[in-house]
Amino acid sequence: MSIKAGVIGAAGFAGAELVRLLLRHPGFELVAATSNELAGKPVSDVYPLFTGRTDLAFSRHDDPVLDQCEVVFLAVPHTAALNHAPGFMERGISVVDLSADFRFEDPSIYEQWYKVKHTQTKLLSERTFGQPELFPQGLAAAREYRAAGNPVLVGCPGCYPTATSLAAAPALRAGLVGNGIIVADAISGVSGAGKKATERTHFCFANENVEAYGVSSHRHTPEIEQILDIPGRLVFTPHLAPYNRGLLSTVTLPLADPSVSQESVHSLYQEFYRDAAFVKVLDGAAQPKTSSVAGTNFAHVNVVVDQRVGAIVATCAIDNVGKGAAGQALQCANLVFGFNETDGLESFGIPA
Repeated sequence: MSIKAGVIGAAGFAGAELVRLLLRHPGFELVAATSNELAGKPVSDVYPLFTGRTDLAFSRHDDPVLDQCEVVFLAVPHTAALNHAPGFMERGISVVDLSADFRFEDPSIYEQWYKVKHTQTKLLSERTFGQPELFPQGLAAAREYRAAGNPVLVGCPGCYPTATSLAAAPALRAGLVGNGIIVADAISGVSGAGKKATERTHFCFANENVEAYGVSSHRHTPEIEQILDIPGRLVFTPHLAPYNRGLLSTVTLPLADPSVSQESVHSLYQEFYRDAAFVKVLDGAAQPKTSSVAGTNFAHVNVVVDQRVGAIVATCAIDNVGKGAAGQALQCANLVFGFNETDGLESFGIPA
């Protein structure tokens, strides 16, 4: 039997991507796609790519149809998940949250960077962190807990933290990185800013323009530091580029031993991700490209040792809406519900 699923906030980019992925999933059945603003309007009217694929219309966030679900995906802004998640959990419905509300281990860090009170600290303490390649044990435990008849809450990381952490984690966990700051420069497509246009993302401002933003103050900074266990060491600078989807993060890490070889570090990365279904370490000098992973849940990684300055430069490309949001959320749900990790996520990039 299929697992009934709903998407809360299905009209946004990440929500619509979840709809796309769930419609072709062999084990999940999409029964609800919500948007209070568009309630009653066919999903295919807003996103014509769904024409002939689904007859679903957007429903409200409180539609009783959601009570049929065994899992809901929260593709909502931060603070909204704080309001939605408790009710679903109380009704025995598992939650996969794409927002920032259940990412941080310490609620005070969330409150410091998001300037709001965390009102669900008990749920936060019980949540599973949803990054499969770096924290598989938590998802395995969540699978057992759900199999015993309990709802689970998964808090997925953001797009910048996903790419940055996948680039840097192997070197850090192997002890190759010395003291000092770690620098991450990352570039995202405009869809990462959400569906609603702003003065930064409006076509006339974003087109033919690349700019840094949130310099030394971006909210993903403490999230990356938490994942990589590097408190107070990260200089993170995000950039906005004029393309729709894709994210490239370049991370510079000081070497503890400057004599380490390129071959040994590259082999380390290959071994680290050997069993990862969606992370591919590129060969030789090939560098990750956003166009190679667009529309997929894949992450392409490579690493270069700069012995002249004693540093590692690690790069990772993902689709910010895919592996950085909807794809990773579905990957986590696959693991929690006992499906194959790759179910519904088998697509790979297009050559041109």
